This record gives sequence, C-alpha cells and structure tokens, in this order.
Amino acid sequence: MSVVNQFSQRLGSNQVVTPAASSATIAINQQDKAVRLVNSGANICYVRIGEGAATTADIPVRANSEIIIRKSTEDTALSHISASGTTLNVATGEGGI
Repeated sequence: MSVVNQFSQRLGSNQVVTPAASSATIAINQQDKAVRLVNSGANICYVRIGEGAATTADIPVRANSEIIIRKSTEDTALSHISASGTTLNVATGEGGI
C-alpha cells in the first residue's frame, strides 16, 4: 500500500500570471516548501525558482498540465517566460511530492 502525500495549498497564495516573451518575476512565500504550477494555456512556459531571469533552459510546464516542485525556504522569487504567451497559476504550500 502506498501513501499519497497530497499538496496542501497555503490559503491566498494563488497567483495567475501570463508568461510572455520576456521573463517576469513574482514573489512567492518563503516559508512554503513546494510550488504547484498549473499551465492552463495553450503554450509551454518555463519557470525558475530563485534568483535570475527564466530562460528556455529552466523547468518546462507544458500546456494544459500541472507540476509540483520542491523549493528551498530561502527562495522568494519565481520567474516565468513563454515564447508564445500562456496562462500560469502559481500556488505555494506543502507536500504533493
């Protein structure tokens, strides 16, 4: 039997961003240990957690998909970029990994 570690979102942490051709950055909660990224758009986007601008060499979030990634408690920024533009929901919390 396996135990599922479900993602528990911090209330009020959801941010909706529209990644575009130039990288943009948002603040994320320092205390949380995981970030859920939901790409509800039609194009791939790339994200970087931590310092610096996102590039196409960073974490891909494919169109119409969701990923959960672990982050350090020192990370307070998330950068995002998409060559064709898309919609990305960003929520911080615990678990899900």
